[in-house]
Formats: sequence, C-alpha cells, structure tokens
Amino acid sequence: MFATKLERLCHTVVLDPFYLLAAAFASLGVGAVCYAADILTPENAVRSALKTRLPRTAVSAIDCKKVRGLCEITAGANLFYVDPAARYLIIGRVYDMQTRQDLTAARLLEMNPDMLVGAAASANAAANITGQDAQRAIATTAGNKAGPARSPVAATPRKLSLDGLGTEGAIVWGNPQGQSVTVFTDFRCGYCRALSNVLRAMNVKVIERPISVLGSRDLADRVYCAKDRERAVHAAYAGEPLAQAANCDTAGLDANEAFARSHGLNGTPVIVRSDGAVLEGYRPREFLEQWLKEVRS
Repeated sequence: MFATKLERLCHTVVLDPFYLLAAAFASLGVGAVCYAADILTPENAVRSALKTRLPRTAVSAIDCKKVRGLCEITAGANLFYVDPAARYLIIGRVYDMQTRQDLTAARLLEMNPDMLVGAAASANAAANITGQDAQRAIATTAGNKAGPARSPVAATPRKLSLDGLGTEGAIVWGNPQGQSVTVFTDFRCGYCRALSNVLRAMNVKVIERPISVLGSRDLADRVYCAKDRERAVHAAYAGEPLAQAANCDTAGLDANEAFARSHGLNGTPVIVRSDGAVLEGYRPREFLEQWLKEVRS
C-alpha cells in the first residue's frame, strides 16, 4: 500500500513541493522520508511541472536557491524564471539591489562568454542582448525552434593614447614583469568582474583605472585608499565588505573620470593595449591572449 501511494505521489504533477513533502510524511511514514526527500526537491517538482506546461522546452538546469521565491531555468542558450509552483513564467533581468549586480547578465555570461562579446561596453547594448535572449526564450516556450545563434557584437577598432593620464588613479596588480594592459572598470559592473577573473589567471600586468558608471565612486575610493590595493580590488569584485580606509588623495580617480568623459568612454570595461589599441567590453581569455600578441611597436 505504501509503495502504491509513493508511486502515485511521484507520478503526479505537483505544483507545490512543500505540500508534496508534507503528504509524503503523512502517507509514507518516517522510514520513507529519506527516499522521498531525494525525489521531492523544489527543483524536481518544478521540472515535473514544466514537462507538462512546456513540453517542448528542453530544460537543462534549474536553480531554486539563488533568488528567494524564484527558480532560474536554463534551457539551452535561453534563461528565464518561474515561481516555485511553475505557474508564472518571467522573462527579464533580475538585479540584486544590495550588491548592485545584474544576476541575469552574470548567468548569461557564465553560460556562454562569447555570446556577450562586446556587449558590455554600453548599457543599451547590454539591454538589447538581454531583450533578444528574452524573445528567443519566448519562442522556445511557445514550442518554436530557437532562432540561429547570433554573431557576437563587434567592437569598433580604435586607438586611444593614455599620455594624458599620470600614474595617479591607477591600481596596478598582477605580474609586475608581465605584458601590461590598462582597463577602465567599474567595481559594480558584472562584466568587469568577469574580466578581472580572466586577467587574474593570465600572466599580465594590469593597470586598473576605476571610473564610476554605476554609482560606484564610494567603493572606488575605499579600494584606492586601501593599504593593499590588489587585495581590495578582488574583494570589491567578490562583493566582500571593505573596511573604511583612511582618507587619501583621490584626485587620480577624478582624472580617470574626466579622461573617460572626454574620450567617450561611457561604459565598462574598456581594455587598452600598450600600443593604444582598444577593446570595448568583455573578452574571453583565448581572445585576449591572441590580441595581446598582436601589439605593434
């Protein structure tokens, strides 16, 4: 009898995982709890519901722990959200207002770094990328085949002389003997964080010049005035709390921002090679390694 009840529970599409778990306790007794708990996770309940509601959508991953009250659904190259009962489907961007991070963009970047090449240089470009992904997700949930993968957004080749900037305002980290690369960044920019992780894994000397695009000047001040700037840089990107550093002269950060405004650097990250060649937006490691080899004397 118990096996029959368990079979009925496990083959029923249940929209409330907590109700199902309670039913398992009541019907099966303590001896079956460990087995039932393996089956009746929120993710499995959502997956079961989605098979009924979106039978033509191939779900590859479900995460109900990242954002309370939402389950993040990965379906191939698409990303969307549902409530824990999988009744409501939400397509859009999720922001963490406490850490000021775009969780959707970070996840898309994690899923496919090449897909967002060049898209981080401006808010409009990033919004357009996300909007296109949303349309593709809608098409998938409607049972249509997703459109062909779009080409990365190409950055316009350009040169930028850094002669007008002094050493002030620069936070130098990485390998002091390595090839140098200058990056204009914002500590609240998810693409900058991803780029920082890539550069950290490369044998390069990073000259980081913070600019406040996302209202991060207070954070940049604390990093710049920290005793160990390199450690503070990585802590800031990781969202770790930074101790209030002693006041220091932050005129160099003012110079960074004035330079960025005068040269039209309205988004981050912006990567500048030692010969002045510029890339706008995130690039994966393989691309950057090849690009850095192309320095012209």
